[in-house]
This record gives sequence, C-alpha cells and structure tokens, in this order.
Amino acid sequence: MSSAIPELPAAASPADILRIGIDAAGGPVSLACSFSLEDVAIIDIAHAAGINLGLFALDTGRLNEETYEVADALVERYRLKIDWYFPAHAEVEQLERTEGLFSFRESLDKRHACCHIRKVKPLSRALKELRGWVTGMRREQSITRNDLKALEHDELNGGILKINPLLDWSEEQLISYSDEQRLPKNHLYSQGYRSIGCAPCTRAVEPGEDARAGRWWWENPEHKECGLHRR
Repeated sequence: MSSAIPELPAAASPADILRIGIDAAGGPVSLACSFSLEDVAIIDIAHAAGINLGLFALDTGRLNEETYEVADALVERYRLKIDWYFPAHAEVEQLERTEGLFSFRESLDKRHACCHIRKVKPLSRALKELRGWVTGMRREQSITRNDLKALEHDELNGGILKINPLLDWSEEQLISYSDEQRLPKNHLYSQGYRSIGCAPCTRAVEPGEDARAGRWWWENPEHKECGLHRR
C-alpha cells in the first residue's frame, strides 16, 4: 500500500526532504548509491543532520575501478555499511553466451535487456523490504527528469515512496558542496565524465553537451534511462 505524500515547506532543504520523506515512508528507507557526486553529497548531508539512512549499491559486474575506490573511501570516512546486490550469474552467463559482450550497443531493446538483468532485477530485490528509497536524481540532468518531484510514488516498484532530495540542485551547487566538504570523488570526473555508470556505457562528455550525454551516447536523449527510474 502506498504511503501518503506530505506537503513540503517552501524552499525545503535536502535534509528537510530526507526527514519528511523518511517519516512519511513509515519504515526502512535506503539510498540507492552509485557513488556519484549526488549520492556522496546525500550521504554527507544525512550524516551531518543525524539522519539514519540505509545504503545499498548495485554491482553490475561492469563498474569502473574508480567507482569501487569511492565506495571504499565512504566506508572509511563514515563507517557505514553498504548492502551490495548483484545480478543472477546464470542470467549474465546466458546473456553473454547468446548475445555477446556488447549486445547492448546493437539496439535499444538489447540495451534494456542488459540493464534489466544487471540493474532492474537486483534493484527489485533491494527494494523488497523497504518502504522508501532515496535517489540522487536532479531535474537538470536530462529531459527524462524534467518533471521530477521531491517525493513521489514509484508505481513500477509497488508504490514505494521515492525520495529525491537534490532534485533542484544545479551541477554548480553540487560541485561547490563537494569541494567545500572535501568529499570523496570519482577520479573519472577530472577526466571529463559528468555521469558515471557501467564502464562500457559511459564516456567523457564534450564541451556544451549535457551531463548525461556520455551515458549510452549512441542513443537519443529521450531514451537515456536504464529502467531504474522509468516514469
């Protein structure tokens, strides 16, 4: 059963959104962490505000080494526990044996099939015992996120409450916060990356491109979601 979505005060801060969302969820809430600038900022905000927030991550089997380095740095800095979720090995074996290692570049359907095995199914398992989940999504990231709300029901995952505390933050705000707090940062950002996912599906962006232009760069902008945040 979906929890009621409360009204937020004007100019609610990320900490306000977290507190109100967690209270409205009425049960366990965790951050889905990809170790992005956004997710690291949320961890720091929650830590500074004394907000109790769980943390889980999806290991797709194709993450960059630099992503694991951020995870290790967060455990060291905040003494937190990360619940890791992995794809079913039999499904990954079948996919790669029948379709090859880079089938996701052949068509949108094949890319969705890969994301479904490596991300969507593990996410479903992660959310199974939760009443709410927190994401680092921001409106300005892409056209697929323009209508993002701070608190919303995720109908694709049983109506669980989805909490997006940084939805109104600009990239400049995010970078400024990260630098001021000296937060752990993926080294790929210094190489021109602005959004980091699986290694074969992520590249640095060119000047003038939007933040998610380096994700599945062979696809049209309106298709650039992996299935975790379909709306």
